Amino acid sequence: MKNGLGRAQSNEEDGVLGTAALETEEEADISRVAISSIEAKEKEIERRKTEVRERVEDRLVRAEEETRRLSLIWEELEELVDPMRKEVAAVRKKIDVVLRELKPLGQSCQKREKEYKEAMEAFNEKSKERAQLVSAQMQLLSESEQLRMKKLEELSMNI
Repeated sequence: MKNGLGRAQSNEEDGVLGTAALETEEEADISRVAISSIEAKEKEIERRKTEVRERVEDRLVRAEEETRRLSLIWEELEELVDPMRKEVAAVRKKIDVVLRELKPLGQSCQKREKEYKEAMEAFNEKSKERAQLVSAQMQLLSESEQLRMKKLEELSMNI
């Protein structure tokens, strides 16, 4: 019975092994197909990367050329806009310097004018005060003279 069971087991094992071998070959074929598919995709990706890189480099070269051309055109335009730009800029700088020098002078002048006006007002005030005092003195002198005259007349009548 051992032999009978052994053969049955052996047949089963051979069937399992045969199926396993078929499955292993199919898996190997599937793996090979998958690997070749992945390799093809990687090659395609690499090819596209190369194409994109070349297109980007071409555009960069064109952009650099256009930039150079634009800068030349810009320089020509600047020369056309104002051929005397440097002279105008130099005169403008001189104007700015003079303006900076004028500002403190103007402030000083205003300050002195204010001081002059204040001094003139003080002078006029004192002149008015002096005139009033002279007038008051004259009036007092006149009154004093009249009083002396009255007293002289009284004295002369008493004599």
